[in-house]
Amino acid sequence: MSDAPNREPDRVMRSERPQEAGDPWTRLPSMAPATPAAGPFPPGGRTVAPSPLDPGASLDPHRIHRTLREEFPLTYDPLLRAWVLSRYADVATALTDERFTHGHRPGDPPCARAHVDVDVEALRSVTERTAHVLARRLAERSQVDLVADFCHWLPAGAVAAAVGVPYRDMMRLVRGRAAGALAGECGGQIAVREKALASFLGNVLADPDQVAALRDAPAGLVARAWTESLRRDPPVQIAVRRTGAEVPVSGGVVPAGASVALLVGSAGRDPERFREPDRFDPFRDDPGQLTYGAGFCPAVLLAGFEAEYALRALFTAMPRLRLADGFRPAFTGLITRAPRSLIVRPGG
Repeated sequence: MSDAPNREPDRVMRSERPQEAGDPWTRLPSMAPATPAAGPFPPGGRTVAPSPLDPGASLDPHRIHRTLREEFPLTYDPLLRAWVLSRYADVATALTDERFTHGHRPGDPPCARAHVDVDVEALRSVTERTAHVLARRLAERSQVDLVADFCHWLPAGAVAAAVGVPYRDMMRLVRGRAAGALAGECGGQIAVREKALASFLGNVLADPDQVAALRDAPAGLVARAWTESLRRDPPVQIAVRRTGAEVPVSGGVVPAGASVALLVGSAGRDPERFREPDRFDPFRDDPGQLTYGAGFCPAVLLAGFEAEYALRALFTAMPRLRLADGFRPAFTGLITRAPRSLIVRPGG
């Protein structure tokens, strides 16, 4: 429970700051709300609700999210310095409603209108080629960490190939600020795609039945599995917006001029929207995700291609690929979230 309103929010946030701090999606303080310009603090400057920044939340945020959805759908969090929304309907509204300011979310209408000259087939080709090159380099090892040796390289490699950067220079030139200069703001969001890919592979490989179902699956089924992973384990857990007017939501009204923390990770597991929300099910008939908008965007395309061709390349190069004995993916993080490692046995 959040019973220490005088703790320093910036210090707490910094402890969970991702390594790729230059990425537009995860960079703080752009993701961190400022003190609200309008909207009163609750009495005493605190609430009885748990905080997404409470100790232990990095390892298991879902218990806190569940309590917030059920008991505190609208609450002020003094650690985040923002009003908190946790239900799917409210978070989805805040990501699209004009009464909220809009951060850069690939696929949203302003983003889609900015991309008019993208060669989709070229992006597909370079992603496929990069995935197969990386997978073949790992196939002969007895044990591999897919996060460090595959997920860390595929998004950067795909952007490098797309803009003609030599392989030997891709990490130096493509990561960080240089990514935006080379491929634009969307193509440069490599860290988020790394985490999304790691979560996707972790979700698939954790269940032998999913491995069997997706090993030779058509692109449509892989795309559904990708959407399902973005729902269940989104790479961006908390997005921040500001209200331009009062907005009625579940549990009350968000004041005008207030910072609002959107718990994307909580929304994706809302049982009011998804049946068995904690279960990874590519075949579900109630799909949905909030990481990306629905419009055309290179980052959205690249992320989907990376998921599809990562599976195809890994299963082609390593037909008996499985998780190492006794290993289970451990998801960690507050602002962004993904497995830190995926230890596999390429030879089974």
